[in-house]
Amino acid sequence: MNKTELQYSVHPPSPFICAYLQQLLPGWPLPAASVLVVLQKRQSAPLARNRDTEIDKDRLRECFIKFGCNIARILSKMGHYADPFDPRTGWPLLSPSGQCQLDDVAVACAALGYATSTSGGCATIVHPIWGNAVYPSTLLSSAPPAIVESIAGSVVATLNR
Repeated sequence: MNKTELQYSVHPPSPFICAYLQQLLPGWPLPAASVLVVLQKRQSAPLARNRDTEIDKDRLRECFIKFGCNIARILSKMGHYADPFDPRTGWPLLSPSGQCQLDDVAVACAALGYATSTSGGCATIVHPIWGNAVYPSTLLSSAPPAIVESIAGSVVATLNR
């Protein structure tokens, strides 16, 4: 993972996440306090589904899973709940699934105010620098935003060594 290919930011949960947290993560006894939005630069815009775009998406998914699970593990050791959501399915990776899937594009756009477009039958983010060549992913946590921000920064530094 390269710093120029990854951007992240931490936000308070949106009204949707607050309203539907028990349907997203039914086992959580605490409210979500922060949302980590991760954007990774794709090798190309997702104009069509082909072997190369699927390989690229799989690579970025694996990078996020490693990144998100590292953050979740650290937060868990600190007594916080945290769960990265699978960008492919919208289901949590570490907790039992609820009745509702998380839409990473919608979460990122709500948090960042970016526009969307439709490409290959799917909604995509229009990034101010990368255009449609963006792979979004999300982690929810009961930890305050400042803690998630600090841990995400240390995990990025570790992954770039």
